[in-house]
Amino acid sequence: AEFNQLGEKRMIDQFAEIAVNTAKQAGRLLLEWGAGRRAVTLKGAIDLVTEADRRSEAAITEALSRAFSDHSILAEEGTLVKGSAPYRWIIDPLDGTTNFAHGLPVFCVAIGLEAEGGLVLGVAYDPTRDELFVAQRGRGASLNGKPLRVSPAASLNDSLLATGFSYDIREHPRNNLPEYGAFSLRCRGVRRMGSAILDLAYVAAGRLDGYWEMRLGPWDLAAGVIMVEEAGGRVTGLDGKPFDLSRGEALASNGKIHDEMLSVLKEVRPR
Repeated sequence: AEFNQLGEKRMIDQFAEIAVNTAKQAGRLLLEWGAGRRAVTLKGAIDLVTEADRRSEAAITEALSRAFSDHSILAEEGTLVKGSAPYRWIIDPLDGTTNFAHGLPVFCVAIGLEAEGGLVLGVAYDPTRDELFVAQRGRGASLNGKPLRVSPAASLNDSLLATGFSYDIREHPRNNLPEYGAFSLRCRGVRRMGSAILDLAYVAAGRLDGYWEMRLGPWDLAAGVIMVEEAGGRVTGLDGKPFDLSRGEALASNGKIHDEMLSVLKEVRPR
């Protein structure tokens, strides 16, 4: 990886410390704001944004800009900063907005970092469970300081999966419903929790064996993909090609069931 060649591990450690503190600060803000039907705005028919999203994003971008004035920032609710340094922070200030708006305690703050286009750091903080997931390229992944490892499940039949659906599910023909049905008949169960980052973190933690989803933003993936990879898992596109953040899709697994999952996806939508 490029950052290894440049001898930047110590710098990434510093970045990680600031990202962790920033994510925790934003998580506390969300808890203080309080989940529930408050200050909800519609971005689409079922695509919500709350004042908590905006306040969390403002707090995160302010902290990162103060610490790294020459870094770029991309955040879900519209913050876009172009910096001169080869680093880009990718932020989801509240992943699981619909859950939050309904008072369902399944959401998190997610902060990812790219260096020269490659993911080098991922941080996700679930304030309701006080669970902090962190991954650094080449350094492993952890949950509250304890190392993470993907599950040992060897077959799709014995696996628990997760997925999600795009906010334009009512209109778009590629809505993931055929894939959801196919996997539901071939695995132990499919969960739809409403937070892509937590889905990926749970694959890294071995709580889930696999995850797939399409039509996502980079903030839905950046922090979580590196966690799966650093925990020993595998992440590709839905067609098996190398993962590309710009494609907006991911298939993540413990590695052992990956090819089976690819076969199901190909069966549903031959490419």
